[in-house]
Amino acid sequence: MDKEFKSGFVSMMGRTNVGKSSIMNALVNEKVAAIANKPQTTRNAIRAIVNRPNSQIIFIDTPGIHKPKSKLGNTMVETAFGVANDVDVILFVIDATSTSIGKGDRIILDKIKESKKKTILIINKIDLVKREDIAKLIELYKDEYNFEAVIPVSVVKQTNLDAILDEIEKHLKVGPAYYDIEEYTDQTMRQLVEETIREKALRLLNDEVPHGIYVETEKMKERTTKTGEPIYDVEATIYCLKKSHKGIIIGKDGNMLKRIASYARTDLEKMLDIKINLKVWVKVKEDWLNNDTLVKKFKLQ
Repeated sequence: MDKEFKSGFVSMMGRTNVGKSSIMNALVNEKVAAIANKPQTTRNAIRAIVNRPNSQIIFIDTPGIHKPKSKLGNTMVETAFGVANDVDVILFVIDATSTSIGKGDRIILDKIKESKKKTILIINKIDLVKREDIAKLIELYKDEYNFEAVIPVSVVKQTNLDAILDEIEKHLKVGPAYYDIEEYTDQTMRQLVEETIREKALRLLNDEVPHGIYVETEKMKERTTKTGEPIYDVEATIYCLKKSHKGIIIGKDGNMLKRIASYARTDLEKMLDIKINLKVWVKVKEDWLNNDTLVKKFKLQ
């Protein structure tokens, strides 16, 4: 007899830079959320979808928990805690290199206890520590909460990723698929463009430009080339906080901006399976981090 089909929503919670987006993208096998080694990389609660023979798992990847320093920061933290109330399972992601339960992890633990949701503890980056260190961390957290399971993983080494999906599936309810089986995200195409350009900018700029940049898609139009091939004309703007940042983003002879656009276009063409004609500009918008109108852009839809 075939298994009954299950479906449900899963929230990933954790401090900034513990690897939530990386785990989700590895599970989905597509690049869905912007990944870069800086705080506040993920701004929207992005839903990514994993279709399995007997289940459909919809992931909600939330911003990392941090002490908010702006209106945008407050919005992101509100989103992270807000989605926990509407999911079936929580994945609590921690860093294997930590040796104690820090303030940020403690806040998340308290929220999980309040929610009383089924929670799986994910210990990420186990490739960076010894086995005995992992064992100590497991004991430390087991004393805090009755987790459904504790799964040590490494995205870099592709260790135990399937175990996460198997464990989630155990705790889902019987129900129909919410999305078509061909879908892997319900992000709009505009959001994918913005997240992808932003990721490339953060990766290529490293620490040269502070984290206060965002991307807006100004134009998206599909057309057909002379050879009958479909192509999207896409125009986007990277906004930064200072004129000096603009110069760094553009780079000498425009080379940095060209690299950002080129890498973003390559990723987008792979994800969307269509040719992209991408043009990217840079503009200055001072103090946008505290602009109510702009901050609303990052509210959970």
